[in-house]
Amino acid sequence: MSCLQLALCSFTASYGSPGKPTDVLFINRTHLIPDEQSTDRAISGTVADETGVGLPGVSVLVKGTQRGTVTDKDGAYRLSVPDGVATLTFSFVGYVSQDVTVSNQTVVNITLKPETKSLDEVVVVGYGTARKRDLTGAMTSVTAKDFNKGNFTSPDQLIQGKVSGVQILNNSGQPGGAATVKIRGNSAITGSGQPLYVVDGVPLDNRSARPGLNANGLGNTPGGNPLNFLNPADIASIDVLKDASATAIYGSRAAYGVVIINTKRGQAGQAKIDVGLNTGVSTIFRRINVLNAEQYREAIKYYGVSPLNDRGGNEDPFGSILRKGLQQNYTIAISGGNETGKYRISAGYLNQEGIINKTGFKKYTANFSGNLKFLESKKLGLDINVNTSQYVEDIAAITNDAGSNGSLIGHALQWNPTDSLRKANGSLNIKAGAVINPLAMSELYNDQSKVTTVLASISPYFKFTDWLEYRMLYSINYSAGGRRSSINQDINISATQGKGWASIGTNELSTQQFTHTLNFNKDILPDFNLNALLGFEYMSFANKGSAMSALGPASGFGNYGLDYTDYIQYSNTTGRTVSSFVDPTAELQSYFGRAIGNYKDRYLVTATLRADGSSKFGSNNKYGYFPSFSAAWNISNEKFFHVNSINSLKLRGGWGKTGNQEFPSGSSQARYSFTDNGGLGQTNNPNPDLKWQSDKQYNFGFDVSLLNSQITATVDYFNKTTTDLLFPSPPIQPAPPGSVIRWINLDGRIQNKGLEVAIDGAIVKKDNFSWDLSANATFITNSVSGLTAPILTGALNGPGLSGVSVEVIQNGLPINAFYTRRYLGMNESTGLATYEDAGNTFFYVGNPNPKTLLGLNTTLRYKKFSLIANMNGAFGQDIYNNTNNAVISVGLINGGRNIALSLFREPTKESIANPVTPSSRYIEKGDYLKMTNATLSYTIGNIARVIRGASVYVTGQNLFVITKYTGFDPEVNVNKAINSVPSVGIDYAAYPPARTITFGVNFSL
Repeated sequence: MSCLQLALCSFTASYGSPGKPTDVLFINRTHLIPDEQSTDRAISGTVADETGVGLPGVSVLVKGTQRGTVTDKDGAYRLSVPDGVATLTFSFVGYVSQDVTVSNQTVVNITLKPETKSLDEVVVVGYGTARKRDLTGAMTSVTAKDFNKGNFTSPDQLIQGKVSGVQILNNSGQPGGAATVKIRGNSAITGSGQPLYVVDGVPLDNRSARPGLNANGLGNTPGGNPLNFLNPADIASIDVLKDASATAIYGSRAAYGVVIINTKRGQAGQAKIDVGLNTGVSTIFRRINVLNAEQYREAIKYYGVSPLNDRGGNEDPFGSILRKGLQQNYTIAISGGNETGKYRISAGYLNQEGIINKTGFKKYTANFSGNLKFLESKKLGLDINVNTSQYVEDIAAITNDAGSNGSLIGHALQWNPTDSLRKANGSLNIKAGAVINPLAMSELYNDQSKVTTVLASISPYFKFTDWLEYRMLYSINYSAGGRRSSINQDINISATQGKGWASIGTNELSTQQFTHTLNFNKDILPDFNLNALLGFEYMSFANKGSAMSALGPASGFGNYGLDYTDYIQYSNTTGRTVSSFVDPTAELQSYFGRAIGNYKDRYLVTATLRADGSSKFGSNNKYGYFPSFSAAWNISNEKFFHVNSINSLKLRGGWGKTGNQEFPSGSSQARYSFTDNGGLGQTNNPNPDLKWQSDKQYNFGFDVSLLNSQITATVDYFNKTTTDLLFPSPPIQPAPPGSVIRWINLDGRIQNKGLEVAIDGAIVKKDNFSWDLSANATFITNSVSGLTAPILTGALNGPGLSGVSVEVIQNGLPINAFYTRRYLGMNESTGLATYEDAGNTFFYVGNPNPKTLLGLNTTLRYKKFSLIANMNGAFGQDIYNNTNNAVISVGLINGGRNIALSLFREPTKESIANPVTPSSRYIEKGDYLKMTNATLSYTIGNIARVIRGASVYVTGQNLFVITKYTGFDPEVNVNKAINSVPSVGIDYAAYPPARTITFGVNFSL
C-alpha cells in the first residue's frame, strides 16, 4: 500500500549575529508522512549555547541530503530521519558546526560553541563589504558581544581599549560630554582631529547641534558629543579603518581615520522582543586633595597669614556640590520577518544623573530598520533606516577658560573649609569680593540644552545577477538644538551681581546625501575573483543658528520663581545682545572606485581612487585626488607551507593618500558679517589656492592564527606624514585696522609612526569552563619639521595667567610640545621658585602625546557564570596641571582661599609671595592603567516557555586607576585652543569622572 508524500518546499532564511545576516538554505518543517513500509523515524531535541540557553534558528540537516529543519524559539527541533545510522549537521552563524552520528537514538540534545574569529567573516569596508580573508588594509572590527559593558551616552565608549592604535579620552566627566578620539596619533593643527564617523553608510559631519555658551564672567563651557544621538544598545558592530589603503575610499575627510558604525537589523524567523533593564548609582571616582579645616588652620600658622582667615567652621565645600547620581536605562526591540521582509523596531530611555548637583543627561530614542525584497526573483530590494532621538542635558557652571572668577569646580576647591556655606538662618553665605560660594553657584546657576536628531536613509537596490548590483542611497541628517542658561543676580560675579544674566541659543545642522554605487563580485577566471566598486556621491552641509543674551535691569530680574529666560524680554535693552549666523552651504561631489583581486586565495590586491570636488577648497583647487594601493600574500595557502601549528599567515602592505577638509565653510572665500551699525565688515580674506590637507601613509603588517585558531595576532607598522597643513593665518603685524585672517596651507610636516600589536587567545576551552584573553598595544612617536615659524597653543587660565600659553608646534619637537620655563626648585631662604636662566628662556619640558597605548580584555566563563573585565592605559605622556598652577596655588591662602595639600607638604616652604608663574613645576607624569569596566553575569535561561535567554548582571565602570597623577583623572583633555589650534593634555578644573555600579537584566520574549 502506497502513501501520499508531501513535497518538501525550501525557503531561504537569514539567521546570524546582529547586523551580519547570512543566507542559508533550509528545508521547511513539513515532514514526510510515512506509510506502513516507511523506515523513517523521528528524532527530537534541543540546541543550546554554552550557557544552556536554547538557540532559535539553528539549521538541523541530515548530512548528505536536503532533509532538514530549524530550531524554534526555544531551541527545540523535531525531524524525520532514515532508519539506521545517520549523521545530523547542526550549524548556526557565529557558532562552530557539529556533526552528530545517531543510531537508535530518538532524542539528541547538543550544545554549540561560539566560533573563533573566522577569515570568512564579512566586514564593512566603506560603500560595501568584503571577506576578512580578502582584506589588505589595516582595520579592526568589534562586534556587540565584545563591546565594553555599562551605560554610555554615546557609542565611542563601546570600543575604548579594544582597538590597537586608537586612543579614546573623555574630555569631561559631564554626562554627555565630548570625547577625544585619536587614530594612529595626533596630526591636527586645526579642527578636532577626530575620525570620520559613518553610520549605516551615512557620513556624519562631526558637529553637535548643541549651541555653545560663553557664560558671562565664567567662560566657555565644554562642547557636546556629536554621537550622543545614537543608542549604544542599537549598535551591532563598529569597524575602524586605520591606514590610508582602507580609508582612501572616503577621500578628503579620512585623514584621521574612519569609524563605521553599523546598527542592528531584523533577523528572519518568528517575531521576538528583546528587553534590557538596568539601574545603578554613580559616585565620584577620585578627589583632588585640598586642605580640610584642621589642615587649613595649621597652614594659616605655617604661612603666617591673618588668623581671621579661620572662620571657626568645618565644611566640605567640594562635597557640598556632589551627590550620588542615579541611573536608569531601558531598551526594547521587536524584530522578525521572513525571506521577503525583515524588520527591527527599537526604543530606549536613558536617565543618567551627574555626580555634580543639577547635572544630568536624559535621552529618548526610537529606531526602525527594514529590509525588503520584491519580485519573484527577489532581485529588487529596499533598505530603510530611521534613527530618531532627543536628549536633554543639565550642565554645570564648569568652563574651559574661567578667569579670576573661576567656575564651579574651582569655587569648590578654593572655598575656605573653615567658612560656612550657609548662614545661621539657612540662607546662602554669599560674600563680597571674588570668592564664590560653590553651593550658591550650584543652586543659582541654570543651564539646560535639548537636541533633537533625525537620521534617515532609504536605499533601493537591484541585483542584475548574482554578481552585479546597483544601489542608490539617499539620506537626511537633521539636528536642532536649543539652550537656555541663566546666572542669578545674587551671585557675586561683578558682571552680573544685582542684575542677573540670561541666554537663549538655537542651532540647526542638516546634511543631505545622494550616493550611487555599482558592485561587481565574480570569479572572472577559474582562480581569480574580482570584487569591484564604482560610485558617485553628492553631499551638502548646512549650519545656522541664533542667540540672545541679556543683563537684567538696574533693579535686577527679580525673584518670581521663573527662570530669567522665561521673561528675557524685560531685560535691560542696553545690556541685550542679539546675534544670528548662517554658514555658507558646503558641497562635496565625489567619484570613487575600488577593485579587490583575489588569485587562488593566495595573492590579494586592492586599488582605490577617489576624486573629491569641494566648495571649501579654493577656486584653483576644486578637486582633490586620493589614491591607494595595497597587497597581501596568504602564505599559509601555498603548497610549500607545512607548519601544523600555524593555521593561517598573511602578509600585508599598502600605501595611500587621504585628505582633511575640517575647516570652516567659506574659508577660501571673502567672508563678511554685519557690524553693529548695520554695515558689513570683512571676517576672512580669500585664498583661491587653498587646498585639502594631505596625509600620506604606508603600512606593513601580518595576520596569523595558531593552534587551531585558538590564538590570533595582528601586527602593523605604520608611517603617516601630514603636509599642506590648514591654518588660519592672522595678519602680519603691524597690520592696518580691519585686517582679518586668511586660511592658508602651511609648509611643514607632521609625522606619526609606530607599531601596533593585537593578540587574541582562547586560553582554556572546556565544556564548563573557558578563558579568553586579548591584549593590544601601540608604540608611537611624533615629530614636526619644515615649519617656517612656531605655532602657539595651550592657553592657561586663572588669576595672573591672562594671555599665557604653554604648548608649541615647532620643528624638532613632538606636536603640542610643552614649552615653558624649566623649574629648578624652591629657594630655601626666600621661598620663591627658581628657574633655569632666571625664567627668561623657554624650554621643551614635556610631551602630552602618549608613546604607548595599552588595552587588556579578558572573559572567564564557568557554567552559567561569566566575568568580563576590560582595562586600558596610556604611558609616556605628560599633563599640565593648570588646576594646581592657578586654582589652588599656595599664594591664595593669604586671601582666604584653600590650597592643594601636595603644595602645603612640599619639603621646602613656599612663600605666599611666590608669583603664579607657568613652568615645568606643574607638569606631571600622566601614565595610567585603568579598570574601565567589569561585568559579572549569570545566565538564568528560559523561564516558563515565555521568557527566553534571561540573564542578570552587575557592572562596574571606572573601578580603579593606577597612576601618580594628582588631578581627578589622567584621562583628561580640556579644550585650551588658541586661534583654532587644539591643545593636548592640559587639565583645568574639569568635571570629575564617576565610578558607576549598575545592576541589570536582559531577556527575550
